[in-house]
Amino acid sequence: MNVFLQINGTVIVDIPSFYAEINRVLMAGEDWQLGPSLDALDDLLYGGYGALAGHKTATVVWRDIDCSRDALGVEATRAWLQDKLRQPGTFNAEAIGRQLDALQRGDGQTYFDIVMDIFASHPNINLQRA
Repeated sequence: MNVFLQINGTVIVDIPSFYAEINRVLMAGEDWQLGPSLDALDDLLYGGYGALAGHKTATVVWRDIDCSRDALGVEATRAWLQDKLRQPGTFNAEAIGRQLDALQRGDGQTYFDIVMDIFASHPNINLQRA
């Protein structure tokens, strides 16, 4: 059975609001919320809880996706990576430095790009950009 879900891209203005929208859409009916973690998003898309529970496939329509692409673009990604650097010993500072350098050169992945890769890695999720 397929479930149809819709993400409202206009409410996504930064990384925290992205997770608020993901929680609204995909965690409906759960008594806990997904934290701001790409790994947690990846786990969620495997299904088993939230709106995906009991469904083998899902169609997710992401309305106004261009708004989300802008909100999760270079500036948001840079701030996210710099925040990681302010937590010594927690993250690989060398790898984060390479990511920041790639962003500066214009060929690094943005947070939006990473989210798209995560969705693409789940063949049971049909993401429709709208």
